[in-house]
Amino acid sequence: MTQAPHEHLPGLVIGAPRSGGGKTTVTLGLLRALTARGHTVQPFKCGPDYIDPAFHTHAAGRPSINLDSWAMRAETVEAMISDNATGADFAIAEGLMGLFDGVATPGTWGTGASADTAAANGWPVILVLDVSGQAQTAAAVAHGFANYRTDVTVGGVILNRVGSERHMRLVGGSIEEAGLKLLGGLPRREDLTLPERHLGLVVAEETSDLEERLEALGGFIAEHIDVDAIPALAAAKPSGFGINAAGSNHRITPPGHRIALARDAAFSFIYPHLLASWRAAGAEITTFSPLANEGPDPSADVVWLPGGYPELHAGTIASATTFLDGMRKAAESKPVHGECGGFMVLGDRLEDKEGQNFKMAGLLNLETSFQKRRMHLGYRRAILKVDCPIGKAGTTIRGHEFHYASILKSGDEPLADLFDAQSKPVAERGARRGNVSGSFFHMIDAAFD
Repeated sequence: MTQAPHEHLPGLVIGAPRSGGGKTTVTLGLLRALTARGHTVQPFKCGPDYIDPAFHTHAAGRPSINLDSWAMRAETVEAMISDNATGADFAIAEGLMGLFDGVATPGTWGTGASADTAAANGWPVILVLDVSGQAQTAAAVAHGFANYRTDVTVGGVILNRVGSERHMRLVGGSIEEAGLKLLGGLPRREDLTLPERHLGLVVAEETSDLEERLEALGGFIAEHIDVDAIPALAAAKPSGFGINAAGSNHRITPPGHRIALARDAAFSFIYPHLLASWRAAGAEITTFSPLANEGPDPSADVVWLPGGYPELHAGTIASATTFLDGMRKAAESKPVHGECGGFMVLGDRLEDKEGQNFKMAGLLNLETSFQKRRMHLGYRRAILKVDCPIGKAGTTIRGHEFHYASILKSGDEPLADLFDAQSKPVAERGARRGNVSGSFFHMIDAAFD
């Protein structure tokens, strides 16, 4: 069943009516259970979340890639699927929020909804229904999902948080009477959830017992779900998007030939498809750990600080003199860029949630604080005002912002004109000073008209 490199990959989307309905639990458990049965499953994540894919990667043994109908060009999505099809039997893509939830104004080719990815690729949906507090009414919900969009197919239903055998009979029978395939039901098991913090799950690098948790999830899914029925449900449109991705200009231009990338528990939020695209374009990526007091590779021609949780490690970062001195030295002669957490570390000062202040790199006239939390969340369209590692002045890129920090002081030239998904201006515009630039938004795709 293994696919040729450029044959469109059959797949499935794990969807649900809402966030918190069990998509991640089911996805990780299925990835591990299917892998244990000898299947090679390529994981994907619908939308801009950068935490879930790291868990997928551990569960499936293959890098998980984001697919986004608002922020990515169709060529980019097609290329990401094609590039990762080699050796895979089929794909499983975890959805985000509710299956049909997206923004009000379409982006490049969709609203960001998981249903867009399912429809574009011809991937059927495995619908995960949290049936706590429901019985036969769950069948009406499932029936509505199956008929809401004619280009989206519900291939099967998994019930979650089933209360008893009687509850399973009531709900399961009504699902089958509605003409939908019932794949099983999961009883309530709160002990199998993954640890969380304010941006979602604790990152995979910090989950010390991750392998044990994944094994437990795989066993739980195998016990209650008809795992052997899953591969036959995977499907695809014969030509996917109908785009020759290999011949299109879908690559994201790397910021340099040799990129020094910060990589540890404080700096782990970077999209895997960016790294893959940079490498495919010929760039070499070297990594260093600020938490281990390592500086960037002096032979690199650009330094990149991704997002993460620097606020949880501010004291360690502030005392990492080799790292900070290395950043200052690099900024004298080469481009340095920071996204979100990396942006804050490039500033003068970071205030943690307890109000304690820590001196950062001092490469940008920027002070940020977590003491008064305020969520900043949403897609971003940026028109660059200056040249920087993410593009030339005038380039339009798309990305996503998710953080709880506030800017106390900012005094450098703006990096970009920023707009949200409804094309409303965003006040925070990033910054550039000399060779140093940064922003709160994470780049997803570039080279838009």
